[in-house]
Amino acid sequence: MAQPDLEFLGVAPEDEELYRFLLRTGGAEPGELSGTPEDDPTGPAPDPGEACRRITGLGLAVEGTNGVLRPVPPAKAVERLVELRVKERREELEGAVGSTGIVDSLLAEREAGALSGAALAERGGAPIQHLEGLDEVRAAIDELTFFTRTESLTTYPRGTLSPQGIANSRAMDLRILRRGIRMRTLMGSGALDDPTTLAYLRELAAKGAEIRVSHQPLERVIICDRAAALTPIDPANTAKGAILTREAGLVAALVSLFERMWDTAQELPVGADGPDAGDGLPTEIERKILKSLYAADKDESGARDLGISVRTYRKHVAALMQRLDATNRFQAALLARERGWL
Repeated sequence: MAQPDLEFLGVAPEDEELYRFLLRTGGAEPGELSGTPEDDPTGPAPDPGEACRRITGLGLAVEGTNGVLRPVPPAKAVERLVELRVKERREELEGAVGSTGIVDSLLAEREAGALSGAALAERGGAPIQHLEGLDEVRAAIDELTFFTRTESLTTYPRGTLSPQGIANSRAMDLRILRRGIRMRTLMGSGALDDPTTLAYLRELAAKGAEIRVSHQPLERVIICDRAAALTPIDPANTAKGAILTREAGLVAALVSLFERMWDTAQELPVGADGPDAGDGLPTEIERKILKSLYAADKDESGARDLGISVRTYRKHVAALMQRLDATNRFQAALLARERGWL
């Protein structure tokens, strides 16, 4: 069976060979890199300094104060390569979006709809849109968040989020945060007593979201760019549908309501307390074990670094993989980072 390579992650064969050489030797001085096995003896001598810059830039190696180049642990190195490829692809797609003008085209469609709504209002119709049922509401939320450019304001009066609700929201929430949009979320006090909800809120906070918890009654509202707002038709039964408005006066009033609720709420508690157990956030030892999955190549070395037995170490790793629904240890480390556990 052929040996897998790193070319699909953007690593040139000669750079991969340097990295594998460092893994085999544990480290090398820059001058030693000119003698790696794959060098062509008939060609020009490679520049060790350039080779060092390439593999350190890729995150495959680090240079110590004594000039010795040491390999980054494989799991951490591959994670870094994946991040670089994802970033490149995202920038490529976002550049394509900007050059094609697709967003402006879609905005023009929305503006045309707004004009139609104004004309309807002049004839006695309502300048707001009634959305019937959850499907229409979810479609509207997807559309609003896609076009959001600066700010997203959301309240959750109940304060608790179901695992399915979190699964449905995660991709949209992370997309908003990746784009640098300010996200402010108000939660009901029930969030403090629900480990699943707390874990997700802390995950979002770790990625830049601003989250507060209110002990006062909240009104359900979603506001995007202070230009469009969603409120439930029936606050007691949000499944009935919602009202979508872009009317400036109504949106301004809802923004003012949100700000008043925000001012009386408290910051999301930081750290582990009562709810931080069981299926919630990991314990301190579990965090250390997750970090060791990057740095330790073997269970024995990971257990030794943490001062615990190999059996205990493996027991924790197995439990964490099950909680994260990971198929291997590398995936467990990635999923833990995505959740804000590291």
